[in-house]
Amino acid sequence: MPISLTINGRPVTVDVTPEMPLLWVLRDHLNLKGTKFGCGIAQCGACTVHLGGVPVRSCSIPISAVAGQQITTIEGLGATALHPVQKAWEQVDVPQCGYCQAGQIMVAAALLKTKKNPTDAEIDAAMQNICRCGTYNRIRQASGRPCTAPRAR
Repeated sequence: MPISLTINGRPVTVDVTPEMPLLWVLRDHLNLKGTKFGCGIAQCGACTVHLGGVPVRSCSIPISAVAGQQITTIEGLGATALHPVQKAWEQVDVPQCGYCQAGQIMVAAALLKTKKNPTDAEIDAAMQNICRCGTYNRIRQASGRPCTAPRAR
């Protein structure tokens, strides 16, 4: 069944079963590999993308539920240049294994779009994704201080 939607600002049509999770459409049919599979039950957040600007877990949303809507993946967040949250992530040296990072960054970007200077409590409430490496302090720091300057080397 052909389903049309907008991914990272580009209209796309995919011919998949309506119940296929958005995650697998992104990864297997559109070759957007930045969004990761983690738990498959919408708990860990590795699969987080923006649906109309709101962070959602793509592993649990059937493609039919997002027909006609706007989806932004990690590839679209920094399509032309690194997003300020991505720059902050580098500056603070957040990643260790990196597996959860795309989902974490997507949540932080959505938070900062609505709260320019979030408190630690607001960051903690928004940032519910799991990081198996335990870099939560650095995630909080980078989520509350997006930057525009490139990382000093």
